[in-house]
Amino acid sequence: MHFTDQIGHSIHLPQPPQRIVSLVPSQTELLFHLGLGAKVVGLTKFCIHPQPDCKAKQRVGGTKQVSLEKIAALRPDLIIANKEENDRQTVEALQQQYPVWTSDIETLEDALAMIASIGQLTQKEPEAGQLNDAIRTAFESLKIEGQETRAAYMIWYKPWMAVGSGTFIHELLRLAGFINVLEHKTRYPILTLEELAAAKPAVVLLSSEPFPFKQRHIDEVKKFCPMADVRLVDGEMFSWYGSRLLLAAPYFVNLRNEISCSLNH
Repeated sequence: MHFTDQIGHSIHLPQPPQRIVSLVPSQTELLFHLGLGAKVVGLTKFCIHPQPDCKAKQRVGGTKQVSLEKIAALRPDLIIANKEENDRQTVEALQQQYPVWTSDIETLEDALAMIASIGQLTQKEPEAGQLNDAIRTAFESLKIEGQETRAAYMIWYKPWMAVGSGTFIHELLRLAGFINVLEHKTRYPILTLEELAAAKPAVVLLSSEPFPFKQRHIDEVKKFCPMADVRLVDGEMFSWYGSRLLLAAPYFVNLRNEISCSLNH
């Protein structure tokens, strides 16, 4: 059968894939959720969920630096990639030898479409449909009561880097009831803490990934944004676009409640 991925690339699968290599952590977790764990033969060193299932699989490198030799040894009949998380030249090189299905995700609807497509690729359409229904139901529960909260979401240190618009994290911030004070910036703007303070966020969210922020970083931001609620958040909930979305909606409800209590005291 012929399939077209989210970047417009077409692949042909003569039969359902039996040897899958995933180059994207959130999509690796999705494959296991759909019951395809036995068919996953290779993944990246950042593919950590579900544990301990991922530990038994062959690592093929990171998301940006992949070993073509290790992939070749695994003889994959399907490779799952992502436009942003994987290196373009690597993906294009793999496309010359294997069926490579690449996602491109900026919105929740993009994520749901990706899940449905992987269900089609792997003959797991009922499971993918059930998952999407559950995710939709979970996000419909995120009713925003009152004013949305002005927030900045930080992902890197030295230099400080935040999240702008046109990103999946920006979309989830919006759905979770936050106004991204840096949405007018580039997708991942570099800025000083003086510039962050000038944006007047009520909340500064320091992500657990890709940079593992700690208490000392909270203290540093607090010097410039003394009135803001500055806190560590689980980056997987804001950036993983597979089955982890099931956990994201209730996480956002709890986070919003905690922030509301903090700001009102």
